[in-house]
Amino acid sequence: MIEQRRILATTIPGPRSQELQARKTATVSAGVSTGLPVYVERAGGGILVDVDGNQLIDFGSGIAVATVGNAAPRVVEAVRQQVADFTHTCFMVTPYEEYLAVCEQLAELTPGDHEKRSALFNSGAEAVENAVKIARHATGRQAVVAFEHGYHGRTNLTMALTAKNMPYKHRFGPFAGEIHRMPMAYPYRWPTGADACADEAFEVFTQGVHTQVGEENTAAVILEPIQGEGGFIVPAPGFVRRVADWCREHGIVFVADEIQTGFCRTGDWFASEHEDVVPDLVTTAKGIAGGMPLAAVTGRADLMDAVHPGGLGGTYGGNPVACAAALGAIETMRAENLCERARQVEALFRPRLEAIADKFGVVGDIRGRGAMLAVELVSDLERKTPDADLTARVNKACHAAGLVTLTCGTYGNVFRFLPPLSAGDELLSEGLDVLEQAFADSV
Repeated sequence: MIEQRRILATTIPGPRSQELQARKTATVSAGVSTGLPVYVERAGGGILVDVDGNQLIDFGSGIAVATVGNAAPRVVEAVRQQVADFTHTCFMVTPYEEYLAVCEQLAELTPGDHEKRSALFNSGAEAVENAVKIARHATGRQAVVAFEHGYHGRTNLTMALTAKNMPYKHRFGPFAGEIHRMPMAYPYRWPTGADACADEAFEVFTQGVHTQVGEENTAAVILEPIQGEGGFIVPAPGFVRRVADWCREHGIVFVADEIQTGFCRTGDWFASEHEDVVPDLVTTAKGIAGGMPLAAVTGRADLMDAVHPGGLGGTYGGNPVACAAALGAIETMRAENLCERARQVEALFRPRLEAIADKFGVVGDIRGRGAMLAVELVSDLERKTPDADLTARVNKACHAAGLVTLTCGTYGNVFRFLPPLSAGDELLSEGLDVLEQAFADSV
């Protein structure tokens, strides 16, 4: 077990990490960037141990992947046993029980008590792309509606769905067609204020689809219940439910992209549950398998079964080792009640973030749920002017002090906090101390 405390044995990054970074520069495409060039050799709980002996506090979980922590015992044992049995056969050639068991768990855990089916893939982008395929096939329609500030992946189709140009879309077009974008119910930045946001955003959405696309042409509406890369935007209360109900009224498939929000991250198994929303299709990945590559589309049996045999799949989709890891991760989430733990993390973080906001006067908004929280930094509280430069300075100061932090947001001015749910309160509190000091050094 790794001692759960921050240790700065060298400067960050240390000499060994710098040597490895030089090797990266010589061999890895420059298009694959690194936010913090510290090379990790071990990890567990809420600590990352680098090759120089530094121990860093992890507020990122590998972008919400290591929800159960790195090297979670149940995940490790499940993977070890499966690797010893076999690593691959391709489920489409000769299937195996682990795939079925994951699909059974997804049917039980995802919102709604209707009959469900799942298909397994490798990444969140693959899951989203296949959800679109399923919706188009089942409805016979082509148009897909996404939202401003949304992020859905880096494949050609999912780049089209993604809102932000840099770095995700810049000079990679042309993109897939029949993708339409509508305004998101973003309470902090809604022109007439947060109180009017839900009603007005829903009106803009429905009118926009009606006039620009046509309900009868729309196969799917895809929405993150809490937007991830776009800035951890929590839609105005009631907006998601109204969109889902409207989709059902018009025979449109409502797809909840729960890739970043799923598996206990927001204090529920899935963020859709917060407003009792039952999506037609749910896409999952990230936290599903304790760090192993696995993704899924889960949804109504009639939609999932509408696709002809052979229409879904992939060589590695639902790899048995990844499936075993998912079963170990889900068992951990159940046994350790990680939904409750996420709510405890929020109770610890919010007062500290509010204190930082009061002290430094640069936080325009604090938002999120559970262990998926964010602060939006601005240079002018009244005008809500995004301050990406300050965000970058605070982020750099956190890294130098041994705290792994992540930024996001359409304007590059949002800190997002995604700690592993295996991290203890004492360690998280120390990380918040480092964060506060980074603000003091940067503002």
